[in-house]
Amino acid sequence: MKYAFGVDVGGTTVKLGFFTQEGVLMEKWEIPTRIADGGSAILPDIARSIDDCLARRNVRKADVIGVGIGVPGPVDDDGNVNRCVNLNWGVFNLHQALGALTGLPVKAGNDANVAALGEYHDGGGKGSKSMLMVTLGTGIGGGFIWNGRILNGAHGVGCEIGHLCVDLSPDAEPCTCGKRGCAEQYASARSLGRLAQRALDARPDRPSLLRETEECSARTVFAAAARGDALARELLDRLYDVLGLTIAGGCCMVDPELVVLGGGMSKAGQVLLDGVLPRFEHHMFHACKGTKFALARLGNDAGIYGCFHLALQA
Repeated sequence: MKYAFGVDVGGTTVKLGFFTQEGVLMEKWEIPTRIADGGSAILPDIARSIDDCLARRNVRKADVIGVGIGVPGPVDDDGNVNRCVNLNWGVFNLHQALGALTGLPVKAGNDANVAALGEYHDGGGKGSKSMLMVTLGTGIGGGFIWNGRILNGAHGVGCEIGHLCVDLSPDAEPCTCGKRGCAEQYASARSLGRLAQRALDARPDRPSLLRETEECSARTVFAAAARGDALARELLDRLYDVLGLTIAGGCCMVDPELVVLGGGMSKAGQVLLDGVLPRFEHHMFHACKGTKFALARLGNDAGIYGCFHLALQA
């Protein structure tokens, strides 16, 4: 029997999955992401964890097809990483670096892209030919899959729709990418909490259920809106409009059969789809009419599943 590893590297933990060649998840676990000293310990820690798994399962490296790895930053088709700020990484070739440590073939990708690949094969996108995944979490990530392949683009930043500009005004929100007015500063989970707190501070006399919470977050805004809170509903109305505009722009470029919404905010469920879809239809190019929408299904495991499918391409 042949096997493969899926490795999803996050800023806090590294999630690892051990799969059969047929895609059966045999085991999954996590190790800390040690970002000190330029993140120099991350890849050796991963290699050691892979070796430990093979040892306890008595599996030879000759029986491992490869390792797929997803990281929070741009990665091109050749495995060149162009800075992963959250990991303190610079520019280097991830295929070569992890391959040398493990003695196994390696295939790398951006974390949002590999999550999209996982959902395409095993989650909300299963059965589709082309799929745009939009991850709504700390930021907004995007990944486009066509016939089982990730669209990385020339610089490893294909479908980074979170950095489409939605506000051209001089006082537009600054983004961590260095630009202003990026969609993720208006429609991500983090931005929703920030904008909610700003609205409360701007109108201290305005009643809102959000004042009863210890901290404004996407979860508390959705909960308050469900209870009829006017401010929360205004915040979500703006969020849906920005998401609809952003996804319409992405679909105009790649024309997917299906859009899958994932990330922490997707836990809001059907209410998120019901809010975004009308705004998408308002902003979309007319020929995109009929684009389907669905929610992600794999949750936090989307990355390791996508990395497993990457490993099959190593």
